[in-house]
Formats: sequence, C-alpha cells, structure tokens
Amino acid sequence: MILFVALFKPFSQNPAPPIAGTLETIQNPIPSSIPAEESSETKPIDKELNETVVVDVKGQVHNPGVYSLPTGSRVLDALQLAGGILPTAEEKALNFASKLVDEMVIYVPLIGETEVPLTIATSPSTSESQSSLVNINTSDESTLMTLSGIGPSKAKAIIAFREEKGLFKSIEDIKDVTGIGDSTFENLKDFISVN
Repeated sequence: MILFVALFKPFSQNPAPPIAGTLETIQNPIPSSIPAEESSETKPIDKELNETVVVDVKGQVHNPGVYSLPTGSRVLDALQLAGGILPTAEEKALNFASKLVDEMVIYVPLIGETEVPLTIATSPSTSESQSSLVNINTSDESTLMTLSGIGPSKAKAIIAFREEKGLFKSIEDIKDVTGIGDSTFENLKDFISVN
C-alpha cells in the first residue's frame, strides 16, 4: 500500500483537499430547500396523488395484458391503453363508463360469444362501507349499469323482473332474472345488496 502511494504521488498536480471541507461536502452534498420541520418524515404525503389501480385486460383487444392506471380511471381508459378493441369485439357487452377497481379483470368478448365472462372486479375491501353496494331493489337503470357486466338490456331486465315479481328477498334472487345465471351472480354478489 505504501509503495502504491509513493508511485502515484509525484503525478498528482493538486494537493488533497482539507479533511474538514471533505467531511462537510459528504455530510451535506446538496443544499436542502425543505426546512427540517417540513420534511417528508413529519409532513403527511397526499396518497391520493400516487394511487393507481392495476387491471388485467383480456379478450378482443389489440394488446391484452396487465395495465396500471390512475385511481378513478374508467374501463374506456384501460381499453385505450390496451390499444383499443378489435373489430370482432362485442361492444354491447361492455360498460365503458365503469370505474376501475384494483385487480379488476376486463374481458372483451367476441361477437356472438354466448358464455361471456363479465368484467370482473375483486371483492370490496373491508375498509369500504356497505353504502358502496348497489341496491338491486331500488337502483335505477343507470345505477345498475355501474355494475361490471351489466349493460342496458340486463339493467332493464332487472327492473322489469322486480316490477313484475316484487322486490328481491336476497341477492341470490337476481339469478332468476333472464340473462343472469350462476357465473354472472358470482361476479356480482360482492357488489350488490337488497336493503
């Protein structure tokens, strides 16, 4: 080690900086423009600005895959990120205005596809209130259409059913509506209520 320093010392043009200055530079390399009392450790960060939802887009789109979008985005936004829908897509089966939910699966069916998996969202977290559920006994057509996979025809069928047969006694009764079977119910059950 001593030999190494001795060999390279003659080539050095500038003397080494004083130790005190070096320590000061290392301890404070960039001047802080944030006073200590307002640092990120003491100031709460607005989480809403940084929140995103991650969705899985499948089916008749140009680029199926998993996409991250800002909270509050709609199904339409996710489909645009996936390159748009193909000409072979059944547009009527989609609710483009539905708000995205984290871990949601958006399935775009083929025209004429009979067993259509709905746009599926995960169960609401326990922190979400019951008020976020859609009441199938009192909701109008536009509110029912906020449910993933419920378009105008299914919303009208739900309303017609309850007008003819009376109010739903349990959420399972929605399976008696034409066009809503077991698989559809499985996708809806965590998002609907009867009271």
